[in-house]
Amino acid sequence: MLVLITPNQQLLRHMVGSGSDGTEDSDSSAEREQTNSSESDGNTAKRQRLTRASTRLSQSSQASDTPDLKRAADHDESPPLTPTGNAPSSESELDISSPNASHDESLAKDQANRDSDKDLPHRPKRRRCHETYNFNMKCPTPGCNSLGHLTGKHERHFAVSGCPLYHNLSADECKVKAVSREKQEEEVKEENNSRHATRHQTPTSKQSRYKEQVSEMRKGRNSGLQKEQKEKHMEHRQTHSNTREPLLENITSEYDLELFRKAQARASEDLEKLRIQGQITEGSNMIKTILFGRYELDTWYHSPYPEEYARLGRLYVCEFCLKYMKSQTILRRHMAKCVWKHPPGDEVYRKGGISVFEVDGKKNKIYCQNLCLLAKLFLDHKTLYYDVEPFLFYVMTEADNTGCHLVGYFSKEKNSFLNYNVSCILTMPQYMRQGFGKMLIDFSYLLSKVEEKVGSPERPLSDLGLISYRSYWKEVLLRYMCTFQGKEISIKEISQETAVNPVDIVSTLQSLQMLKYWKGKHLVLKRQDLIDEWKAKEIKRGHSNKTIDPSSLKWTPPKGT
Repeated sequence: MLVLITPNQQLLRHMVGSGSDGTEDSDSSAEREQTNSSESDGNTAKRQRLTRASTRLSQSSQASDTPDLKRAADHDESPPLTPTGNAPSSESELDISSPNASHDESLAKDQANRDSDKDLPHRPKRRRCHETYNFNMKCPTPGCNSLGHLTGKHERHFAVSGCPLYHNLSADECKVKAVSREKQEEEVKEENNSRHATRHQTPTSKQSRYKEQVSEMRKGRNSGLQKEQKEKHMEHRQTHSNTREPLLENITSEYDLELFRKAQARASEDLEKLRIQGQITEGSNMIKTILFGRYELDTWYHSPYPEEYARLGRLYVCEFCLKYMKSQTILRRHMAKCVWKHPPGDEVYRKGGISVFEVDGKKNKIYCQNLCLLAKLFLDHKTLYYDVEPFLFYVMTEADNTGCHLVGYFSKEKNSFLNYNVSCILTMPQYMRQGFGKMLIDFSYLLSKVEEKVGSPERPLSDLGLISYRSYWKEVLLRYMCTFQGKEISIKEISQETAVNPVDIVSTLQSLQMLKYWKGKHLVLKRQDLIDEWKAKEIKRGHSNKTIDPSSLKWTPPKGT
């Protein structure tokens, strides 16, 4: 018969074999009277005694409470082992000759320890990582006591991004808004889970009513401020200056204002997670602003600049060579002797004042690294900073009499196995909402057409990048639909003509509700209302110079790079 031995039984057997030669069981008095027994019988009786003792010890250990065992271990009640692994021989050892007595003794010691703990002053429990605060820190907003958080999920804050007072709110209002946002998110999740991803593309009645409500709420958003409201806004600005957020009420609709508040809360929560993880610390090691050319830009995210530069809070960057400096004096001296007036590399496109330069990460390593560090200040998902050699950078500039000013850029792998035509894309904040982002996207697909490939951007896309790409794909598909005269359309043909990946085409058709599933087939609907709306925008836009002219491209695909 096999016997299952617990770790306590193993330790007990080890102790008996090494340091307890004369021990006996209290229940074996009858066996002690057999003095004339043989040596083998004595060994058998000893093994029986050991089995009964170990069984009682295991039962007592299972019946005892776990915290009591831990407290006994903390008070060193169990004998320490020698370097050989055996327990030292002493009178204070555990007496295995009476397991019940030893168990009662250990319970008595545990009770005594508990009684002694009651006399000690109460020691507070250790807080979790996300609940630890540095009480020496204080919110920089004047008059703020650092209590509450914009997200409504934390008890304290130490930065302006999480300050309710700076955002003209109270801590209680933030908590109420947080509860409301959570309820809305749960409702949206339940509704999305109840619908199929591909077959049910038509909006539900609830979504249609919600869309009508949003349209109704947005009707009066461009009515402007009344005289009393303007005076109130000006008084608030004169009183608090830059220490408070401007009043946002009555500037836009309540729906758009709530969307903006949600975005603020989400950004504040992301910054709080970075602070907890130690990637940024309160009030230090995060660049707040950069001086770039004639612009002073507020940063959005953390960038891994060297610590001696990051802790300054403000960085001075040369807009031509992208070298970063600590003070305006150093920048002024650098600009006096900097010979760069445009990015390094080959100019592959020029039309009017817009140019695109192809920069090899292997040949111009320092410039490309500085460009990546600069881009990380405005991109959330960017992870590549220093390994720039496998990439080509296409830098778009706008020229004037002082030089070629950086507008934006996108990077591209020299050899992409997944046919990504963009690895990272950025439009500088001072050039956003002017059509330059769409120009960069269009230029990347123009290169894919010249290479006779189908391209797609590398995931994940940033929030602004996703919006720009969806807008571009929508425009490309509507332009194709406008000129298409056939009865049967093929997604493969659209992909070959536009160089857009079929997956991106399908997702765009689904978002436009132009892809339907009917009788086992997918049908593409030609929605004339969307086409007419796009035509009206094109007429209103007129002949804009924010378009890429394929005839102005002077470029051949690189070989063997």
